[in-house]
Amino acid sequence: MLNRISHTRLLRAAGLYTWALVGIPIILNIWFLPPSRGVDELGGADVNVPMTVVAYLAFGVCYWLATGSLGLRRSRAGSQVNFVLLLVLTTAAVAVGYYTQTGLSAMLLLVLAGVLPWILSLRAAVAWLLVAHVPLVPSFMASGFSFWDALFQSTFYVGFSAFVLVTAYVARQQTEAREEQRRLNAELRATRMLLAESARVNERTRISRELHDLLGHHLTALSLNLEVASHLTEGRAQEHVKQAHTLARLLLTDVREAVSQLREGEAIDLGAALLMLTEHVPALEIHLDIRQPLALDDAERAHVLLRCTQEIITNAVRHAGAHNLWIRCRREGGQILVDARDDGGGAARVTAGNGLRGMRERLQQLGGKMSVETQAGQGFRLRLQIPADAAETAIHEPVANPLAGVNP
Repeated sequence: MLNRISHTRLLRAAGLYTWALVGIPIILNIWFLPPSRGVDELGGADVNVPMTVVAYLAFGVCYWLATGSLGLRRSRAGSQVNFVLLLVLTTAAVAVGYYTQTGLSAMLLLVLAGVLPWILSLRAAVAWLLVAHVPLVPSFMASGFSFWDALFQSTFYVGFSAFVLVTAYVARQQTEAREEQRRLNAELRATRMLLAESARVNERTRISRELHDLLGHHLTALSLNLEVASHLTEGRAQEHVKQAHTLARLLLTDVREAVSQLREGEAIDLGAALLMLTEHVPALEIHLDIRQPLALDDAERAHVLLRCTQEIITNAVRHAGAHNLWIRCRREGGQILVDARDDGGGAARVTAGNGLRGMRERLQQLGGKMSVETQAGQGFRLRLQIPADAAETAIHEPVANPLAGVNP
């Protein structure tokens, strides 16, 4: 059962459980026990009950919101929201310790340590954690500790928090590695299918050529010889020769029909390979629209379109921060058209990186072209066009590079 639950959900549940446990002494000491006892057990000073409750509940709500998308790709706006939630979490944790004048904030900082690696880099998370533990010193001093004892106590909790932070960081790495593995497996399956299709087409082509060139040639020669023999023989022998001639012509017709049927199955089903490529891509919802049938006679063209689609998906996942990607493929007027757009952050300018340059070069080698449209906050849109057949490929003069700006 545990294997079916992701470790991000387990981490979230453990944090909420710890947060709930921290609320028990607050409720018991503030609401249900006499004021004098509550004052004694919460640091020997008056407790600001409303602010304590507000800070405690704010921490729980922000933790719920911040951990709702653990392990998912975040857009620029989503990262900013998570950063704000992180600020509120830290402030609320420190406020609980300040208003109760106890070390309860140390427990909430343990929960915070499990969130930091998912929002910040490791170095930033460590620095944030250290700074967040500084207010623990005056909180412990207000509870009766000396300065050095309070400092030691705070350092003690830093060790626990560091352990939680490292555990969360390892969980994040495992999640990212698993996502990358799933994406690579999808690419591998699609490539393997395309290779299998290419091998099937090549084998059918080879068999059809062998039938046409060898068997067809020999049957034609046999038919001609039987035609001559039918004029040189008489009587019953001539009848047998004519029957053999008829059978030879029928067999030659059957061979030609078989060759034609083999030739008809030479097209590569690019749509099936694209469908396999876009399945189960982590952290990205791909909406694929293929106008069937999408078949190509040239394996190289199918491979180029597969690689370009693969690069589009990679850019949407790694660089655009998109949650949705729409890909539309169709054949129109002897051309294969691919229109892809995402809902990522986009960019004010586009600078062609290695991925976009590689796509453009692949397409130009086969007489195709590519255009890119993007605006800040409007996502990316790419249009690919390539001749469906080698006979339709035209040699074009170099055109101005339409990619001029973000290095996807």
